Amino acid sequence: MHARPVVAGLPALVLAALIGTMAMMSFVAVIGPVVRLLGLSEWHAGLSVTAAGVLWMLAARPWGRLSDRIGRKRVLILAMAAYTVIYVALAVFIDVALQVVPPVLVSVLVLVGARGLIGLFYAAVPPTAAALIADQAPAGQRAQFMARLGSANALGMVLGPAAAGWLAYRNLPMALYVAALLPLLSLALIAWRLPATPPVAAAQARARAPMSRFDARLRLRLRLPQLAAFLGMVSVTIAQVTVGFFAIDRFALDAAAGARMAGIALTAVGVGLILAQVLVMKLEVHPRRWIMIGALIAGLGFASVAAVQQPWQLPAAYAFAAFGMGFVFPSFQALAADAVQPHEQGAAAGTVAAAQGLGMVAGPMLGTLLYRAGASLPYLLVGVLLLLLCGLAMAHRAKETA
Repeated sequence: MHARPVVAGLPALVLAALIGTMAMMSFVAVIGPVVRLLGLSEWHAGLSVTAAGVLWMLAARPWGRLSDRIGRKRVLILAMAAYTVIYVALAVFIDVALQVVPPVLVSVLVLVGARGLIGLFYAAVPPTAAALIADQAPAGQRAQFMARLGSANALGMVLGPAAAGWLAYRNLPMALYVAALLPLLSLALIAWRLPATPPVAAAQARARAPMSRFDARLRLRLRLPQLAAFLGMVSVTIAQVTVGFFAIDRFALDAAAGARMAGIALTAVGVGLILAQVLVMKLEVHPRRWIMIGALIAGLGFASVAAVQQPWQLPAAYAFAAFGMGFVFPSFQALAADAVQPHEQGAAAGTVAAAQGLGMVAGPMLGTLLYRAGASLPYLLVGVLLLLLCGLAMAHRAKETA
């Protein structure tokens, strides 16, 4: 962190990621109470997050390829501008709906539609940011630079839920408006401080065929990053979408106190992520090994939520699980970046982000449906999935060294 940055505009990109994550996580911290106050069911919250995941999955790869063609900064500005407008509109609707509760169908359609559009446009940010870093970071050191971006996201997970939980405890609509204005700050920062770079595919695309989905190298070398992205996002979204309901039901809290407890738990997630990603930045460990270690730790941490009985145990379990996830997320991005050529970075990052989007589709609905059967079931499932990822990473290593 003290050396001269290798990636031009990295500080601006990192700060913009921090602010954008604050906005995303602020909404997650209050979705449970909002759903309860509007008279909706838990699965409606899952459906809204799933809609975002569907469009994220479909759009991530095209956004990545577009950034290869027209430039990273132009794609980021376009996506963040649309994301800001939609987020503000969603906040206004929820504010009005909390005062004059609309029919359930109207609330569901607006929540699902708005979150879907948010997923559509925010899907451009992770692959484009990862590709921008991969453009300039040296091969073999990309995990450290991805971890800087990940640390910004983790800090956003600390500040966003903490601020949203504190504001929601006093004024729920105010928390939504503050969260909705944060993307505007991120947009301004990108436009002002992120240097424009020429499209990396401009010269090379004429000489090279575009990366095919069915290319043998793509199938082999991006298999583990895609699996890690999918299983990791399934696990994270299940934990995110159920935490508010879990806090309300397990500890017999009202909606406002549930939002506050959800904010505390998600803040603990940010602390765990920061600690882990500092280690990724400092230590030279192969990304595949980080995935093995992180999935094991996170699986045990999330599974332990099923045994939580005291309020302090919930953020402790989430922090321990997040410590493991902090090893996983920058590592699968680094694996994908090291697997392809410079003109393919956006497409590769988009392919992995699409796997994350698929996880966003499966996780929320699966988590909320399981929650109706038992509050502990979603967390036990997450534990199993992450232990499976640990085993897949071990098998992948054995196959490569055989």
